[in-house]
Amino acid sequence: MVGRLQEPVLLEEQGPVASIRLNRPDVLNALDVAMAEGLHAALQSIAARQEVRVIIIRGEGRAFCAGGDVGSFRTAPDVAEHVDAIIQPFHRAVTLLSELPKPSVAMLHGAVAGAGLSLALACDFALAADDARFTLAYSRIGASPDGSASWFLPRIVGLRKAKEIALLADLFDAAEAHRLGLVNRIVPADRLEGEIMALAERLATGPTAAYGRIKALVHRSFDAGLKDQLEAERQAFKALTATADFREGVAAFIEKRSARFEGR
Repeated sequence: MVGRLQEPVLLEEQGPVASIRLNRPDVLNALDVAMAEGLHAALQSIAARQEVRVIIIRGEGRAFCAGGDVGSFRTAPDVAEHVDAIIQPFHRAVTLLSELPKPSVAMLHGAVAGAGLSLALACDFALAADDARFTLAYSRIGASPDGSASWFLPRIVGLRKAKEIALLADLFDAAEAHRLGLVNRIVPADRLEGEIMALAERLATGPTAAYGRIKALVHRSFDAGLKDQLEAERQAFKALTATADFREGVAAFIEKRSARFEGR
């Protein structure tokens, strides 16, 4: 058990809810090679498990994630190779997180910086404790964003604001993150766990196949013309009519009762 607690990423499952815990609390969960690889491995495990219907990503200790392990950049014999060894599995993890049909929720507290903010942006939902503090951080060390920030950020806040956040790398609080649409909700720190679990349980009882189609449609919409998007909507709706959840949803609507979705 002690050995497992020292792993940089912990995967825990509670029924249909899987929790990925970043587990380097002594360095505010700074992202290193082992954590990036562990994050990708955890998401691969979740992808293979149909019974998992919701993903929570959270950080152990005082922060969600303070960004990359900058200290290791200075000591690496070949810093470019070292950085690439972190970024490649991190990008595989973010890609998988975005493409999975299962909704994901970021549980944010303390520092949410650099790669931590990138990871939070890649999640479908984000709830923040009122003590959370945000910065994109990369330009402070003369670097550019990774982990999808340059893709998600302008889509959420707009082009001009995205440039401000990325270039100036200012620190801002949870209230500003909520105003900008970076988080869905701010919660008192002592209530964050309960609010996250309530949202996860709501999503876990929802129509998982429909969630996956909705995610895919929204993500592609920025790069599609109207006619192509309409065709994608048509095909998605048709495909969903073959699911048990669709049949149950229609029946529940007609019978004026709550639907009992099974995620298939």
